[in-house]
Amino acid sequence: MENEFFEQRTDLGKLHTAVEQIKATLAQIIVGQHESIDLLIAGILADGHILIEGVPGVAKTLTAKLIAKAIDAGYSRIQFTPDLMPSDILGTSVFNPKTTEFEFKRGPIFGNIILIDEINRAPAKTQSALFEVMEERQLTIDGNSYKLEEPFTVLATQNPVEQEGTYRLPEAQLDRFLFKIEIKYPTLEEEIAIVTRQHQQKTADQLSLVKPVLSSADIKEIRQQVRALHVEPKLLEFAAKIVYETRNSKSVQLGASPRASLAIIIAAKALAAIKGRDFATPEDIIYVAAPVLRHRIILTPDKEMEGVTPDEVISQIIQKIEVPR
Repeated sequence: MENEFFEQRTDLGKLHTAVEQIKATLAQIIVGQHESIDLLIAGILADGHILIEGVPGVAKTLTAKLIAKAIDAGYSRIQFTPDLMPSDILGTSVFNPKTTEFEFKRGPIFGNIILIDEINRAPAKTQSALFEVMEERQLTIDGNSYKLEEPFTVLATQNPVEQEGTYRLPEAQLDRFLFKIEIKYPTLEEEIAIVTRQHQQKTADQLSLVKPVLSSADIKEIRQQVRALHVEPKLLEFAAKIVYETRNSKSVQLGASPRASLAIIIAAKALAAIKGRDFATPEDIIYVAAPVLRHRIILTPDKEMEGVTPDEVISQIIQKIEVPR
């Protein structure tokens, strides 16, 4: 038993080194955003899809691209537009005159890391085609099923302010995302660093600075390790209480489902793993609670009118629950 424990620690050490390499490389290009990068890496290792929200120009797409480049896996980028059809994402059957048969031509969804820009720009029909693939990890066209290769992760971006020509994601579809990461404006110091770095940079090709650190096989192996990580029963109870209280809060109109409890646990495990630990702590649970829950709860109209945010309500809920030690 001791040998097994030791081997696991050694493997997590390798993972911790790889994550530090990814972060160090990204720090050459991205200023700040340490929490967002931690959550992006944790989300991929937890086998979850991630929604990234932020105003234009805060490097949402660039950050997602850089993370994808650090992983040696199939990468696709899809720009969502109002005229995008499901077949543009999934693929379509094309007639081959030589064989006189229809052949399935695969769409860009057949990859390992899929970056979807402005996910709320495509109509409901296209969105639902994507969400079916996200949930089932397979798609059916003309009666034939096609399984997507592991790892399969969707990183989607959306703009919270520009509503013209956008289609709001329904709550049931938002629930399929493990995290909703909010990328804020940089501080003045960070903005000065961004401008200075861009001014001094000699190459426009920032992506060339990033070299793959983890392979597809590594990701699959790490995901198994993450699932096997130890979580104390009192921490499982702590996560369940947080989610349960979202259903009893007077500030919340619609609380989170049990899927949120499961998401908090797997996310806390992934966070522990990237920090080189083979066990989760209460701090891991608290750290991931807001990104897991903020898109899964709906505040009451009066709270929204007051300008209260989901994060503030989640923080208040956690403060009322005794943190296990």
